[in-house]
Amino acid sequence: MSALDRLLALFDLEARDGDVFLGDPGPGEGRLFGGLVAAQCVVAAGRTVPAGRPLHSLHAYFLRPGSHSAPLRFAVDRIRDGRSFTTRRVVAHQAGEAIFNLSASFAVPEEGISHQGPMPDAPDPGDLPQWEEVRARHVGEENARRPDPAVEVRLCDPLEAGERGEPRQRVWLRVTSAPPEDPPVHTALLVYASDRTLLSTATRPHGLAWGRRFAASLDHAMWIHRPVHVDGWILYASESPVAHAARGLIFGGIFHPDGTRIASVAQEALIRAGEPS
Repeated sequence: MSALDRLLALFDLEARDGDVFLGDPGPGEGRLFGGLVAAQCVVAAGRTVPAGRPLHSLHAYFLRPGSHSAPLRFAVDRIRDGRSFTTRRVVAHQAGEAIFNLSASFAVPEEGISHQGPMPDAPDPGDLPQWEEVRARHVGEENARRPDPAVEVRLCDPLEAGERGEPRQRVWLRVTSAPPEDPPVHTALLVYASDRTLLSTATRPHGLAWGRRFAASLDHAMWIHRPVHVDGWILYASESPVAHAARGLIFGGIFHPDGTRIASVAQEALIRAGEPS
């Protein structure tokens, strides 16, 4: 199996009675990646939605860190089925505790007003360093996280350890092999990738490189503006307008290379200076 196939296997949830689904966290060490749990929740919610209503927004809270040691249980509440919009709530449980709470809205596509701002300029991704290479320089090879083999990340604005910069950055993301032509799969992959690199934007003005901070996502919101296709490079541009009381707020925009804005993201993260315990 390819790396992407292994990831998509984690999206293949087992249906149980009463809109309950079981999911595999996959192998690994340390905290479970929040983007995976969010994507699995979106898949669970989508299983209960009529065909022809793609996801258009989600709002979620990270309640507890997940682990790779136990299956995940996703309980879906059918909040509302309207003529244009369908609303679902999903709570992810692990080892008897709620770890993630998500509200999702699905909508019938329709014609209407349309505008967007320009995509930020960005250098060609082929000439840029990979996220894992930069992180390894900060924390050392022995402490470096193994790369995500399913999603490649290249940094347009890397900082060296202790260096300070503006609270904004641009990264290119790419799924490392071609996903199937299935719109819900592309949406789940975009949700998965949307949790990558985001909170580090809020640490840039403070010189808090990896290994010199404790950071965790607190909540995550996403709005999908156009049909999702993740079979090539996409640009993720983010900025942090404010941070205070150990919390940083980050806004992001996701673009196709032709400048089309696919989605917008907002996240608040807990960020504490010092070595993580």
